[in-house]
Amino acid sequence: MKKLIAGIALFGTFALASAQTITFDKTTFDYGTIKPSSDGTRFFTVTNTGDKPLVISNVKPSCGCTTPEFSTDPIMPGKSAKIKVGYNTALNGGFNKMIEVFSNDPANSRSVIYIKGNVDANAPEVAAAPKVETKSEIKAAKKAAKQAKKVAAVK
Repeated sequence: MKKLIAGIALFGTFALASAQTITFDKTTFDYGTIKPSSDGTRFFTVTNTGDKPLVISNVKPSCGCTTPEFSTDPIMPGKSAKIKVGYNTALNGGFNKMIEVFSNDPANSRSVIYIKGNVDANAPEVAAAPKVETKSEIKAAKKAAKQAKKVAAVK
């Protein structure tokens, strides 16, 4: 009987040790003080630090002023993906918003990330953040370039 219990405990340890694991580059993105109607788009990087594919099944904001975008494509072990979060910067005042990230990570099936900042008309001008392209945008650009080469070759 003791061997059976020890075997089950050992198997459970191995099962948990070999799993998909969600890790974030940061759990809070601070916008600082920004002007009304400025770019409210920010990105969180998600990395799979486990040894099985990680799938993000849902990303749920705490209110309608925050709009997340994400891919349900599996994130392979050691690879990363982006969660795009947009905040409606037409709303004046401070904000602190929670975003729930649901995945198949057995230890953290529900993770929480935050955005915070202050929208103020008196904020100093800030240079726009560089645009970060998603995987689908990069694929579409590569496909369009390949198509353009084919058309040019035919002419």
